[in-house]
Amino acid sequence: MISPTLEKKLKELPREPGVYFHKDASGEIIYVGKAAVLRNRVRQYFQKSRTRDVKTDALVAEIADTDWMVVESEIEALFLEAEMVRRYMPRYNILLRDDKAMAYIRIDYDSDYPTVSTTRRPLDDGAKYFGPYPSLSSVRVALKLLRRIFPYATRKIPGQKRATLHYHLGLDPGLEEGRTTLEQYRANLRQLMAYIEGKRVTIIRELEKEMKAAAKQQNFEEAAHIRNRLTALQNLNKQVIFSDKEFMDISKDHALNELVDLLGLHTFPQRMEGYDISHMSGTDVVASMVVFTNGVSDKAEYRKFKTKKDHNNDFHNMYETLSRRLSEKNIKAWGRPSLVLIDGGKGQLDAAIRARDEACRADKNGDPEPSCQQIPFIGLAKREEQIVIHKDKSNVALNQDIMHKLQGFMTESDDFILVNLPHNTNLVKLLQRIRDESHRFAVSYHSVLRQKRQTASLLEEIPGFGPATRRKLLKEFGSMKGVAEANQIAIEQSIGAKKAAILRKYL
Repeated sequence: MISPTLEKKLKELPREPGVYFHKDASGEIIYVGKAAVLRNRVRQYFQKSRTRDVKTDALVAEIADTDWMVVESEIEALFLEAEMVRRYMPRYNILLRDDKAMAYIRIDYDSDYPTVSTTRRPLDDGAKYFGPYPSLSSVRVALKLLRRIFPYATRKIPGQKRATLHYHLGLDPGLEEGRTTLEQYRANLRQLMAYIEGKRVTIIRELEKEMKAAAKQQNFEEAAHIRNRLTALQNLNKQVIFSDKEFMDISKDHALNELVDLLGLHTFPQRMEGYDISHMSGTDVVASMVVFTNGVSDKAEYRKFKTKKDHNNDFHNMYETLSRRLSEKNIKAWGRPSLVLIDGGKGQLDAAIRARDEACRADKNGDPEPSCQQIPFIGLAKREEQIVIHKDKSNVALNQDIMHKLQGFMTESDDFILVNLPHNTNLVKLLQRIRDESHRFAVSYHSVLRQKRQTASLLEEIPGFGPATRRKLLKEFGSMKGVAEANQIAIEQSIGAKKAAILRKYL
């Protein structure tokens, strides 16, 4: 039986593409889906005449409320749905998969012949993976449409020396005949990846700038080509498949609403930044900065830091990282965050706040914007997933009524408040998503540095190999594995026959 409130909402559904959220009686999101026409798709769940499987019947029986976000096109709905499923992990998105593996987009950007493909099994092979997506067929249709705007190769044909038919159809870069340089092709792939990450407006601006530059240089053929790409990009909303973050109505984001209400924020945090530290016993110390724009990960804005000195002290490392982030130079380059989330408890948060207050103490240039000392800072402690708030310096106003509404409670110390919320609340899932992403990014950078150091130490054991020789080998062959797999002639051309013989004997 549909409640009067839900029935009223179903009548308000728009006839536009978007993402919808089904919630149970407790307000928990239990299913996230995408739709070409929100009004049609969502109302289908409640039509008595439709035949459904057992799992869908179970879902419909639990739906007490629904909400939605409108986007520009079905393709953008596809990519946004994946982000929201990763964030909320709704249980029915798992149950309704029929045990099928999720789909990923694979782009081996760093290859000498980059290709774009889909897969259900991502590997640790150096390629860039995007996803997961619930529907492989929808991803393939989306890529087929995007290929007309951002031409790419799908596979390298051994012995192929002439441009394929796909090049003449405008779907392939034509690397075989040098119709497009590798540098130009990678620039095109960067725009494709940016679109997948939700930066449609940024890409349109870039293409408009390129078109004007080509016209100014009287390269009218190139300007016309870019104009056609722009038109195709702007017409994607007319394609039948399955918004840019800048077009989203973020007031529909459940987690952001809860965050604003709980912390008493004046506005929605459009740019949230998450920080984490990674090292091994104080060596190869790195820090990550991940950015979520309007609640969605914005990977182009991610930054990584290598600390100036290796310290087995996370408080010191967090202090240094935030001091550098909030320097006048970086605030000018990256802007001010709306909210900062620190991965850690009281100590890490206290060090970050101290760095903020010292870096932002004076407004040197009479900047009319509020001082960065007013940026809200909170932490997320790992063990109990507690939200850590400094009573005087976090720049938030904890709303206890909202906390109790979310079935949470708090504990206090002299300077800090620890807020405990159920782990299935939308707010906690958002903070966990930001925290986990900052942890992943920090660990991946730490692993790269550690591997480089270990590789360098192996080469240091070879007699007669100085720093210049080691750098040359690693630069030319990429890694110790690349050196080991290289043929003898290539090594001799790089470092000479004498040193190549020593290396071969050592290996």
